[in-house]
Order: sequence, then structure tokens, then C-alpha cells
Amino acid sequence: MRPEYLFYLLVFPGLLFTGTLGLVVGCVDRKVSARFQFRVGPPFLQNFNDFFKLLGKETIITKEAVASLFISAPFIAFSMIVLVSAMIGTAMFFGVSFGGDVIVVMYLLMLYSVMVILGGACTGNVYSSIGAGREIKLLLADELAFILVLLVPIVKSGYVLSLDGILAAQQDGLFIGSASGIIAFIVGILCIQAKMTLTPFDIPEAETEIVDGPFMEYSGPPLAFWKLSHLMMWVTFPFLLILLFWGGFNLSGLGILWAILKYLLIVVVMIIIKNTNPRVRIDTALNFFWKYATPLALIALILAVLGA
Repeated sequence: MRPEYLFYLLVFPGLLFTGTLGLVVGCVDRKVSARFQFRVGPPFLQNFNDFFKLLGKETIITKEAVASLFISAPFIAFSMIVLVSAMIGTAMFFGVSFGGDVIVVMYLLMLYSVMVILGGACTGNVYSSIGAGREIKLLLADELAFILVLLVPIVKSGYVLSLDGILAAQQDGLFIGSASGIIAFIVGILCIQAKMTLTPFDIPEAETEIVDGPFMEYSGPPLAFWKLSHLMMWVTFPFLLILLFWGGFNLSGLGILWAILKYLLIVVVMIIIKNTNPRVRIDTALNFFWKYATPLALIALILAVLGA
């Protein structure tokens, strides 16, 4: 393996960069959410304190749990997010990619949800099992719409299946400036909200109902890596949308400011949606994605095929 690949994976734009930025953005989310609820909120670096404190705590495994799966699920899920962040970041910042990596990104993101399902189902706790079941239903609800969203930039780039190829195809015009692109972009934000289980789609965790669902029995380092994986999604998913629809980042001159504004705009929209909507029931989420989001994504795909 070439040394720079290890750098991409472990330092920038992979583990260290995405993890640190995810913890920071998670702190921003908590402070802004507190303001929505007329609270002060936790100290800004509370996420860092929580993560490192959990690393030093004991890992408790229940008697009914499948120990091997219970321990491995959070670390496999974490590795999936690290891989996805490295693939997206290297394509966007260094122009390094490979054919078919868009399909690999789809697969790895779905595999993360599968690990959540397995991790919750193997604990032997009824609430965790309910949360795992809800995660399955939510995956069935949003996955088709998300796949259709990712197909739109593939079609508009001339059926290119590499992230750097999609990025290069936007030199002549950003995909978000077209009818199909803006529709897919909006549906993509809603799909991200579901994949990150943010309100109104925090159905699998639902702390006031099933006490954190799949993660109820987790403690210590496994819980720390579940939480870090979730926070890293605050970086991975917006970066993916920016790459696919908004031309990536230009880090020269004033392009740095524009890159920051694009990223913050998506994050702010997600936080606003999270704090202005109540949690929906799982059947409502299924109806929403299958009756509205998926048809809209399909319309966007048809428009992309027609060149709109």
C-alpha cells in the first residue's frame, strides 16, 4: 500500500480530520438545539469530554448478549464511516478515486445500518430489539430514495461511476442548478436526516420511548465509537451532497469561504429540521418515503435522463 493512502485514511480526510470536525459540529448542534429550546446548552467541548470519558469506562456485556457480535458491531460500523469519509474526501480534495466508488459508498453506508441492526438485536434486551426492528423498517423506507438520489449525478455526468468523474463533470455547470439536481438535493437532505436518525426520523432510538433503542445496553468504548460514528456523519453526508451536486470545494482564495458556507448551509438546514419537527411514527416515515420522497427522487432521475 502506498504511504499516502494511509495518510488519507487515518489523518486527512479520513479518521482524524472527520472525527475531530464531527465532534466540533456535534457541539455546534447541541448549542444551537439548546437555543431553540431556550436553554444554555452544554460546554462547547462537551462531546470531546464525553468521548474520552467513555473510553475509560467499563464495557458491560449482558448475560443474554452474543458477545462477539455485541463488541464487533460498533467497530465495524465505525470502520465503514472512516472508509466512506476517506473515499469522499480524497476524491474532493486530492482528485483520487477509482471506478465504481459511488457504488461502494452506497454499500458501505447501508452496511453501517446493518451493523446497528445486528448490534441492537444481539443484546437480548427487548427495547434494543424494538429499536433494531425500527432501524430495519427505516432502512427499507429511505434506502430506495437515497439510491435514486445518488443515481441523478451519475446520469448527469454521463453515467460516470467515480466520485472524481462526477466532480469533473460539474466544471461546465453545477448539478444543483438544474431541475433534477435541486429536487434530488432536497430529497437527499431528507434521506440523510433519516440515515442519521435525526428528528423527525429518530424512531429507532426514541429516547423517551425505547431508551436509545439499539444502543441501550452499550457502555464504555463500544458506546464511544457508536457516538463518534454518528458525529462523523455530520461531516460525511454533507460532504457527499456537496461533491455530487454542488461542485465540491475550491480551497483557493475566497473559495475557502464559499466552501465553508456551503457546508454550514447544509448543517444549519439539518439542525433546523431536527429542532422544528416532532418525531413521526415508523408507519408515517414509511408512507412519507414511499409515497412522496421516492417518487420525487424518481422524477428527478427521469428529468436527469431527459437532460433537465
